[in-house]
Amino acid sequence: MNEVKEALRNIERNYKLFLQQQFTFIGALQHTRENAHDMIRPVASISQVQSYMDHHCNSSTDRRILNMFLNICNDLSKLCHKLETTHSGNTITNGILERCKLLLSHNNDLSTIRAKYPHDVVNHLSCDEAKNHYGGVVSLIPIVLDCMKEWVTHTEKLPQDVLHNVSGGSAIPEKRAPQEAPARAAISQNPPSVHLKAQSSARDKDNVQVQGSKHVQKKHLNDTENHSGKLKRPWKPPGRHA
Repeated sequence: MNEVKEALRNIERNYKLFLQQQFTFIGALQHTRENAHDMIRPVASISQVQSYMDHHCNSSTDRRILNMFLNICNDLSKLCHKLETTHSGNTITNGILERCKLLLSHNNDLSTIRAKYPHDVVNHLSCDEAKNHYGGVVSLIPIVLDCMKEWVTHTEKLPQDVLHNVSGGSAIPEKRAPQEAPARAAISQNPPSVHLKAQSSARDKDNVQVQGSKHVQKKHLNDTENHSGKLKRPWKPPGRHA
């Protein structure tokens, strides 16, 4: 996600430079439309701007600013496709990406879209320019940038196991593996060692009991032999015989 945010910041940085030259952009479109004898229809698609630059641009300044617009659109389109292939997302995030892809399609009709507050790109145009010629084309990049930021916001709220890394694998197993390995090792090693210790302790206890029993028996025999030199039957007191 940090990679996505960094790419988006770079595009925004380029767009801010472009935005400072909006009047130059409108002038370039005006010049190329005149050269193409295409003064009636609005500038309504990316492919139309590409055609003006390729075939009807006679000024290096006009070419530079038109090329800057096309490069920003291209960068946004690439980022869109990258996000689509590396993040599974959900219906909301996928819907946002689909809208971005549609807006950035070279032949998509941009004539009816308008960037709204806080964007003021349309306000910098005259009423005729905004309504009939350039309102859509100047609104394209800010609208797509807003969509991309919305995508980031929704994606950050998703469970982590929904996201995928660039290789298409889950991001979570890779992070958990190093932590789970010691745990698995502990589970597989501790019980046998505890069991062996218990067995050893039991055997030692049994040995002590057996040795103690033998010692008592041997002492009893020695005491009897020392008294008479041989084993005798137990002595009975004199009395009546049964």
